[in-house]
Amino acid sequence: MTKKRVSFHTLGCKLNFSESSTIAREFERGGYTRVDASEPTDVAVINSCSVTEHADKKCRNIIRKIHRRNPNAIIAVTGCYAQLKPEVIAEIEGVDIVLSNNDKGDLYKRVIELRDRSQTEVYSCSVDEITRFFSAYSSGDRTRSFLKVQDGCDYKCAYCTIHYARGSSRNIPIAEIVREAEEIAAAGQKEIVITGVNTGDFGRTTGEKFIDLLRALDRVDGIERYRISSIEPNLITDEIIEFCASSPKFVPHFHIPLQSGSTRILGLMRRRYTADKYRERIAKIRELMPDSFLGVDVIVGFPGEGEEEFMETYHLLEEVGASFLHIFPFSERPGTPAVDMPNKVQSRISTERVERLEELSTKLHNAFANKYLGTEREVLFESTDHDGWMYGYTDNYLRVSAPYDGERINTICRVLLDTIDSDGNIRSKIVG
Repeated sequence: MTKKRVSFHTLGCKLNFSESSTIAREFERGGYTRVDASEPTDVAVINSCSVTEHADKKCRNIIRKIHRRNPNAIIAVTGCYAQLKPEVIAEIEGVDIVLSNNDKGDLYKRVIELRDRSQTEVYSCSVDEITRFFSAYSSGDRTRSFLKVQDGCDYKCAYCTIHYARGSSRNIPIAEIVREAEEIAAAGQKEIVITGVNTGDFGRTTGEKFIDLLRALDRVDGIERYRISSIEPNLITDEIIEFCASSPKFVPHFHIPLQSGSTRILGLMRRRYTADKYRERIAKIRELMPDSFLGVDVIVGFPGEGEEEFMETYHLLEEVGASFLHIFPFSERPGTPAVDMPNKVQSRISTERVERLEELSTKLHNAFANKYLGTEREVLFESTDHDGWMYGYTDNYLRVSAPYDGERINTICRVLLDTIDSDGNIRSKIVG
């Protein structure tokens, strides 16, 4: 008997990837074969994002494409877009199930129980009803796992729909997360990326502290590296920085959103820090972990952002030595305070500012990478053979290539960083 097939189309954040992977394991335990998103399938799961209008549009296009390719497939849509606009998704031809974020953990069950496909089954709820915590971590990649430790957000920034899509900040106890980390280690994965919506806000549900979670994870045997995927500037305390600096497992790599280098714009955004606070936090990291890679999220074109405020952002990014920029043009999201703010920025100006920051990002990343040419770093190599080359990341998140050697896969090797190739990867020689 031929096994039924299931495919996954995951949009957006690392959190969605960890959740999709967990749902996939449930399908596999139920006898399904997971296939690539481009292959014929019996069930297609779309885990949606709604951070911008572009993300919404991409989700709708994927649904239509899947239905054209697989007219008989069951299509189930969940995630943030499904939470915010379930009625819009339900009207798209081919959609059988729409699940809120609160019901995401029941997706496999809903597919199995589906009997009548003449009408789309919609499981919707209000933001106040989003109370469940769906435990999740990614698997399948032999080297790295995204481990979900927190969900939801209480911050309600002026431009953001995440609170309405994911609900209030919540988490499971440290002991349960440690058990999941031990499962990841038992599967042979060496690196964990700690992820959440507002990761540093961990503890709202249980009264525990994020620093205590880090200490507990540090003691898990078999995991050799941890990365904190993203943490708010106001939540990365001296205690957290000092712990990461002292631990051999927590690598010098931070993703700390800035959004704007203008304190006035940060106030309009309802962010919980100033430009000077951001400077001070990065200075502390540079003091204790000078080799740290710094990824930064930036929004351009927020209402009221003039050339002066944009240049404050530009100069702050130069000053703190960002290593890579994730740049987003401001996108109006229905129901957020920013929709009604005056002094809108013209789209052509936002586009031009995005281009300027993209050039800056390339410049900053090249400068960061060039500092380490001729030095030795530790790399965790991944499994794929790319035309005789293998790739991996240094502790401080430089992508490195070396001639393929199967015995080096999923091991941490010491390499000499040699030259930067045309794709921006660093060619290396294994020295230990």
